[in-house]
Amino acid sequence: MVEKKIYLIRHCKATGQDPFAELTNEGREEALKLVPILEKCHIDHIISSPYKRALQTIKPFSESMGIPIIIDDNLQERVLSADPMEDWLEHLERTFVERDLTFSGGESSNQALKRIQKVMDEVFKNDQMHHVGIISHGNILSLLINHYVPTFGFAGWQQMKNPDVFVLEQDNGIVHINRIEQ
Repeated sequence: MVEKKIYLIRHCKATGQDPFAELTNEGREEALKLVPILEKCHIDHIISSPYKRALQTIKPFSESMGIPIIIDDNLQERVLSADPMEDWLEHLERTFVERDLTFSGGESSNQALKRIQKVMDEVFKNDQMHHVGIISHGNILSLLINHYVPTFGFAGWQQMKNPDVFVLEQDNGIVHINRIEQ
């Protein structure tokens, strides 16, 4: 039986948070530098957020390897609030503790986690997927990592980089997550 590995990839540096925000010039260079790193992972499937910055991050690797990108709306970034919040960082920190807390037009941590877990469940059930690259965003990825590694909370999110790559492996029902150094 082939071991299943899921690579959780946070997009490269972008011009903003809007779904149509593109990668910066530095972000485009970082996306190219990811190619040899991801080649070593033997990724056989790519699933991405529909956001432009996520797609631009994985496109050089996808084209290099000839692997199509599957777009899944469940990998969109979590919306904290539809309204601007000057103290958004404090509010975000609260949502790592108060997991059902929602703000106007936003999504709770538990709601966002449920979305990304749908993707994970599909990957775990699919016997054709062995080494899967999932390209998404810092907040929703940190919620997923925190689900498996409770010590990876708000502080873990703060330490994430653009880009960042983690590998999730399951061994006898126990999930291990490690950062891949770049």
